[in-house]
Amino acid sequence: MTEEFNESMIHDIKEGDKVTGEVIELEEKQVIVHINGSKFNGIIPISQLSTHHIDNPSDAVKVGDEVGAYVTKVEYDEENETGNYILSKRQLETEKSYEFLQEKLDNDETIEAKVTEIVKGGLVVDVGQRGFVPASLISTDFIEDFSGFEGETLKLKVEELDPANNRVILSRKAVEAIENAAKKESLLDSLKEGDVIDGKVARLTNFGAFIDIGGVDGLVHVSELSHEHVKSPEDVVNIGEDVKVKVKSIDKDSERISLSIKETLPSPFESIEGEISEGDTIEGKVVRLADFGAFVEIKPGVQGLVHISEISHKHIATPSEALEPGQEVRVKVLGVDIENERISLSIKATEPKDDDSNNQGPSDEESTNSYIDNAADDEDNPTLGDVFGDKLKDFKF
Repeated sequence: MTEEFNESMIHDIKEGDKVTGEVIELEEKQVIVHINGSKFNGIIPISQLSTHHIDNPSDAVKVGDEVGAYVTKVEYDEENETGNYILSKRQLETEKSYEFLQEKLDNDETIEAKVTEIVKGGLVVDVGQRGFVPASLISTDFIEDFSGFEGETLKLKVEELDPANNRVILSRKAVEAIENAAKKESLLDSLKEGDVIDGKVARLTNFGAFIDIGGVDGLVHVSELSHEHVKSPEDVVNIGEDVKVKVKSIDKDSERISLSIKETLPSPFESIEGEISEGDTIEGKVVRLADFGAFVEIKPGVQGLVHISEISHKHIATPSEALEPGQEVRVKVLGVDIENERISLSIKATEPKDDDSNNQGPSDEESTNSYIDNAADDEDNPTLGDVFGDKLKDFKF
């Protein structure tokens, strides 16, 4: 009879078999399970109850629960005709987890998992077993402190599976990258040239500032940071600073957005209304020379034109014969056009006239009219782009 039972037990339930049963008793370090269709019970040690560390069996199961497990060992006392099965619920859970994760990896699908632990190199998450999100795969942005993720449920993608080494690597960064791409596409479709929107300074370079305008970065060129000349972006804005920007251009193919802070600010010319008038004599600095004259800055961001005929009482062929950039000069205001942001100036009107001078240029009135009143395509009538150089090359009257 013993031989018959032994033979039956060996053939019916063996090591490596999957069994199911009902939890009938919780002990300090193990759980007793009545195995369906078997004369003997199963024992699940506490270490094999869960894929996670637990202190008490009650943390994983309760009496009456139906559980599945692998048979890891068959114990039989032939003399007393007693026996039991050593089981692993953990092994079965791990196998199911790998099957689930492999399916998600094959189909490039997203999963959700709760962060159970913060460790030095990243995040530990519960994916039916212990999963790991390395620091480099937590976010598309640099994150120095991971503590805020503890207890959070994250959207993740499976990056690597290695059952032989019990290795599960996941990525939150991959999910963020997809979300950011969708945001960028939506934003590019909704933005229009001329829109004024809020942004935050994301990073600075020697040629400008990149502004986060809602998950997408646009560039404010250094020439578009201020009405005044800017040597370095750090002189005007700081990383993390909230700013208003105007959309100058959008290139959907290259996904580039050109922005301006300057165009959201009041024009420097507005500040001189009522302060500088025709006939005033003021100090200024030569900032640029052109064939037709010299541009003189009379206030920060405000430049006026000294026509070549207004530089000297003597006839000169080029402005460089009398002036050089950076030179301090005294000028008389010949005309002011706030609306079109033009100021006509004269250096010679502040100096005594030499009777022997050979002035063959136009009179004060003629040169003023040429700059203030004439059409913009007159070569002696520079545009605002001439006044401010490359900084305002896109400005149109």
